[in-house]
Amino acid sequence: MRHLIVNSSQLLMMNGPDRARHGKEMQPVGLVREGAVLIDEGKIIAAGLPDLVQGHELAQDARLLDAGGRVILPGFVDSHTHPVFAGPRLKDFEARLKGKTYADIADEGGGILSTVNGVRGASLNALTESLRERAGRFIECGTTTIEAKSGYGLDVENELKMLRAIKAVNEAGPLELIATFLGAHAVPGEMKHDREGYIRRVCEEMLPAVAKEKLASFVDAFCEKGFFSVEETKRIFEAAAKAGLKPKIHAEQLSRSGSVPMSVTAGALSADHLECIDDADLPQLAKGGIVSCLVPGSNYFLAKPYPPARRLIDAGAAVALATDFNPGTCPCWDMSMILSIACTQMKMTPEEALVAATINGAAALGLEKTHGTIEPGKTADLVCYEAEDYRELPYWFGAPQVAWTMKRGVMVHSRREYRL
Repeated sequence: MRHLIVNSSQLLMMNGPDRARHGKEMQPVGLVREGAVLIDEGKIIAAGLPDLVQGHELAQDARLLDAGGRVILPGFVDSHTHPVFAGPRLKDFEARLKGKTYADIADEGGGILSTVNGVRGASLNALTESLRERAGRFIECGTTTIEAKSGYGLDVENELKMLRAIKAVNEAGPLELIATFLGAHAVPGEMKHDREGYIRRVCEEMLPAVAKEKLASFVDAFCEKGFFSVEETKRIFEAAAKAGLKPKIHAEQLSRSGSVPMSVTAGALSADHLECIDDADLPQLAKGGIVSCLVPGSNYFLAKPYPPARRLIDAGAAVALATDFNPGTCPCWDMSMILSIACTQMKMTPEEALVAATINGAAALGLEKTHGTIEPGKTADLVCYEAEDYRELPYWFGAPQVAWTMKRGVMVHSRREYRL
C-alpha cells in the first residue's frame, strides 16, 4: 500500500549520518514545517518539503493521509526492556515505600528471584499472551521497536521459554522485538552457593542452546557487586562471541565496578544505566563506539539519583533513552514519560531527548541504517502526536498524546478519525 502523509505541523526527520549521534550532534532534529512523507511497501520513498514530496512520480496515486497539523516523528526505539514476566512485584513496591532496601527485599524472597519463580511457574502460552498485551501498550505509546531481554528464567528451560515468547510476539507483530539473552541477570537461588557452576552453565549450556535456536541477537549481563564481576562478565561475553551474540551490558548502575573499559574492548553496542561512572569513563564512552543508554524511569520509580546525562553529552558521548520496562523497578512503557523525566531531571534538551529515543536507540540495537529516522530507504515506522510543536512531547506528561502509530507503513494504532 502506498501512502502520502501531508499537512503535518512539524516533521522531525532526524536525518543525518547512519550512526549514533554524539554530543552536539544530538541537537538537530531535522525539522521540516508542514513536511510530507511518501511511503510504499513499508519503506519511506521521499520525505521533507511538501512540494517536493507531492511532486514525486509515485505520489500521484498514493492514498492520502492528512496529519491535521500535528507533529510526526520516527517511531520510538526502546533499546532496554524486560517485558516477559508473570505479574507485578507489588509487595516489593510496598516494602520500598516502607523503607526496605533492595537487599532487604531480596533477603525476604522478593526482587529478581521472585519474578524468576513466577516465570518458572508460567506456561509458554501464558507468557506469550501477557507479552502480546504489553506489546500493544508500547504501540499505543508510539514505540515501534523494542529490545526485549530474558533473564527471569535463570536455567536452560526457562530462559529458552522466555526467548520463545519474544520470538512468537515478534513474528505476530506489529511491535518489533529484538531479543537479548540475559542469563547473567542473577544467580538463581538453587545455585547461590555455586556461582562458578552457574557461570559455566550460562557459557556452556544456555548460550549454545540459545544460538542453536537463533533466539537472540544480543547477550547482556548485570555487571554489579553481588551479581557478576567484570571478569565474570568478560568470560560470558567471550562465550557469547563464539555463539554469534553481540554484547550489551548493565554497567555502573548501583556501584562503581570499572566495567566500561571491558565493555568497549568487548565491542558492546551499549552500556546501560551508568549512574556511577566517573570522569575517567567519559572519553571511552565518547570515542569507544558504544552507546550510553540511560533509563531514568527506574531512577524515578526508585527515587534514586539520575545518571549524568549532561556530563556524557558534553563529553561527546552518544546517549540513548529507554524505558527499562520491568515489573520491579520501572513498570512504564511510555517513552514520552521518559522524555519528560530526561528533560526535567537530567537537563537534556527536548531535541537531545528525541534523538536519544529514536536514532540513538536504533544504534544501540545495530539498527541505525534501517530505523530511527524518516529518510528514503528507511523502514516506515512513524508516530503522529496530538501536538503542534515537538517540545510538547516532554512538556505534557502523564496523558496519552499519540494520534496514530505506523509500523512498516501500516497503521497499527489510531484514533477512529485517522483510520485508513
